[in-house]
Amino acid sequence: MKFSAFITIIFLLFPEISISQDFDKYFVDKTMRIDYYHTGTKGTETIALDKIYDEGRWSGSLVNLVDDLNLGDYSVRIYDIATNKVIYSRGYSSMFQEWQTTDEALANIFRTFHESVRIPFPQNKIQFVVCRRDKNMIFHEIFSTVVDPNDPTQINREPKPKPYKVTSLMENGKPHEKVDIVIVGDGYRQEDMDKFRKDAKHFNEVMFSTAPFKERKKDFNVWTVEVVSQDSGIDKPDKNIWKNTALGAMYNTFGSARYVLTEENRKLRDVCGSAPYDFITILVNDNRYGGGGIYNLYTTTYTRGDAQGMDWQMDYVYVHEFGHSFGGLGDEYYGSQISYNDMYQKNIEPWEPNLTALNDKENLKWKKYLEKETPLPTPWEKEQFDSLGRVRAKLDRLAPDYYEKRKPLYEAEQNILKNTKYAGKVGAFEGAGYISKGMYRPAVDCRMFTLSLVAFDPVCTAAINRVIDFYSK
Repeated sequence: MKFSAFITIIFLLFPEISISQDFDKYFVDKTMRIDYYHTGTKGTETIALDKIYDEGRWSGSLVNLVDDLNLGDYSVRIYDIATNKVIYSRGYSSMFQEWQTTDEALANIFRTFHESVRIPFPQNKIQFVVCRRDKNMIFHEIFSTVVDPNDPTQINREPKPKPYKVTSLMENGKPHEKVDIVIVGDGYRQEDMDKFRKDAKHFNEVMFSTAPFKERKKDFNVWTVEVVSQDSGIDKPDKNIWKNTALGAMYNTFGSARYVLTEENRKLRDVCGSAPYDFITILVNDNRYGGGGIYNLYTTTYTRGDAQGMDWQMDYVYVHEFGHSFGGLGDEYYGSQISYNDMYQKNIEPWEPNLTALNDKENLKWKKYLEKETPLPTPWEKEQFDSLGRVRAKLDRLAPDYYEKRKPLYEAEQNILKNTKYAGKVGAFEGAGYISKGMYRPAVDCRMFTLSLVAFDPVCTAAINRVIDFYSK
């Protein structure tokens, strides 16, 4: 079925819907996990229901039930059947939608991905609706089904074994009133568990020493779940290296050597369900530079340095990727090799809060952070920067002398970013979202742009704070 042929029931705004709903009127304090299969190819998708689970206590907000963040490529919307009222919604993105932009999908090859949505457990019948943005960023309904929580044949209530050790790494209050992060590991054998504990502690300290997470630390709880893999390390398909791991994480996702994701969604959700969580982080016990982050899905990060003196890059990856999965931030870089085609449409404003096509300078989405004297577009030494990037792109990232060859190029790039006229200012700097021309970022440098420990710019910082507010109040 063509995406454009789906019934276009559009609900961009929900009139007369208060963001603060009466939780007890519609829900009980438990989690419903709805699993489904997402199948299709370029321009085509279908969703088929798999299983629905009673997954224990609800850890999310009891107050902010209807999502007003407007983030993500998809939106799940829960309607109370009796009143046709939206009682819960969340935005999210998926592996499927990213895969649709790859050469494989362009070749009309079909693939299926397993996905999950977690909602508070409804008291009565609901309409479960999945919507997706079209190329103009407008949401359309693509799937809908009725779920009856009181039908014993529809809900799987079988107690799941939870043989995993759950530890509170950082606890600041009740899960309902905090952002709950669960950290799990892949490629850690039983004898690697001490390393996993140290890794989790280290990266958590890295996160909460970085603004704005540092200032908002008391709004978070962090949990670890110890899951044991048979092998140490994870798959590297491009090197024909295969590991038997608990969560199936792998490099070379969509043909990108450094992109780490897992397609074992059911396994991941079963493990993470042992702890209260809103957001998932996966630490991979491997040494190739890499990671990944998809909004409201999960973050991945490598945890073993691959070159002397370069361990700081792991810290960069952890926070950068969390910017994607938590804050809904887009990549601001544009010169690196990627496997996507047409991730962003020309002259269409992206939903990501830190990217803009700059179609309307007078109503720039981050206008309130601009100084009057800052021009739009904002000039910077882009051609000089790009010439260095072209040289760097020819280097083999997996070669043993990569960092040695990259060092002078990296230092020259950093010098440009630090000394350009509008460094430290908010503007509209051309080059963002994997696109060199016609897409703009808020600052010349940011944690979402450069491979460095530079801070988030004011626009990204505000976006992260908005998500923290939504989940912790």
